[in-house]
Amino acid sequence: MKQVWTAVAAAVFAVGSHAAEPIKIGVAGPFTGGSSSMGVSMRDGVRLAAEEINKAGGVLGRQIQLVERDDEAKNERGVQIAQELINKEKVAATVGYINTGVALASQRFFQDAKIPVMNNVATGSVITLQFKDQPDNYIFRNAAHDSIQAPMIVEEAVSKRGFKKVAILADSTNYGQLGRADLEAALKLKGITPVAVEKFNIKDVDMTAQLLKAKEAGAEAVLTYGIGPELAQIANGMTKLGWKVPMIGSWTLSMANYIDNAGPGGEGARMPQTFIQEPTTPKRQSFIINYLKTFNPKNSRIDSPVSAAQGYDSIYLLAAAIKQAGSTDGPKIKAALEDLKTPVEGVVTTYNKPFSKGDHEAITANIPVMGEVKGQRVIYAYPDDFKKASEVRLKDVNAKGAMEQKKRQ
Repeated sequence: MKQVWTAVAAAVFAVGSHAAEPIKIGVAGPFTGGSSSMGVSMRDGVRLAAEEINKAGGVLGRQIQLVERDDEAKNERGVQIAQELINKEKVAATVGYINTGVALASQRFFQDAKIPVMNNVATGSVITLQFKDQPDNYIFRNAAHDSIQAPMIVEEAVSKRGFKKVAILADSTNYGQLGRADLEAALKLKGITPVAVEKFNIKDVDMTAQLLKAKEAGAEAVLTYGIGPELAQIANGMTKLGWKVPMIGSWTLSMANYIDNAGPGGEGARMPQTFIQEPTTPKRQSFIINYLKTFNPKNSRIDSPVSAAQGYDSIYLLAAAIKQAGSTDGPKIKAALEDLKTPVEGVVTTYNKPFSKGDHEAITANIPVMGEVKGQRVIYAYPDDFKKASEVRLKDVNAKGAMEQKKRQ
């Protein structure tokens, strides 16, 4: 009889142990190298959210366990990590991806395995459309895609500031070249052809040749799409040439490795932002205080505030879906994300029905604002946006300003 009870107790213990197993969530991004400002900030935002959720009891009575991997901004490394997270770690979902190329190379494995991916930083317009022809799409995003950002950049340069002659400087990555195409399409809608379109490579330190072409073509502003410290070399190259025109580019101009490496020459650059490090709502204030206290970044400035905020929000979105699904089964999490019943209060916005079966983008064109580098940090470019910042901007699928994503192939 004792042996029977021992067997029963062991079985009960095994069931109890299984129920208490942590929920594994993959975190993939570049934690070293030129994109690490974004990657580390994203990872730290993710850590902060997971810690808060775990302290509050976890999800479904289980703790979240983050499985972090450094993809080094390399496509091949991203592919290796995807396979490891799926086959070895058995993750319920994955968040991350900073670089569009890495996302496009890696997320096909999650799609095949029916495991949701929440892209929280990468902005290439095609990312959530990569599997649009398949019956089910496991790729979601809570970042402002390039079909939102490119028109904002053009609106700032052409409509608001009156520049008719603009040059484009974009890096040679997937991100840079897809963004360049989006910029050219947005300019075309305004009847403008750029006076110069120049490319640069990762780790380039001298932009003189590209800038001279832009200058000689009479450019009144330089529009940028790049992912690393090379953006600072554009500002430094202008200083070297004694030629200063406004830089207006994608959100990456807000990164610490642009601001710090460009120094005084980087001041005045403008870029779309979903989050600026200002305590404009109680949620944002709490996030900023906890982030600075936990990670103690230099000068009390988050290296990449957008990446940190979106990383934080991505975990809360997944946690809400897992809770609603009552399961860590991939198809059930996906279905819950597509029909979230309860709003999720995030740092960027309050996510009220952020996704549907045919729309996996949480951010619409009305949410981002223009930021500006001033005093070695990013502030609101327009005082009116700052005054209204306490009014949380909610998703609006009818918001004007974004190019039709279906045009992006």
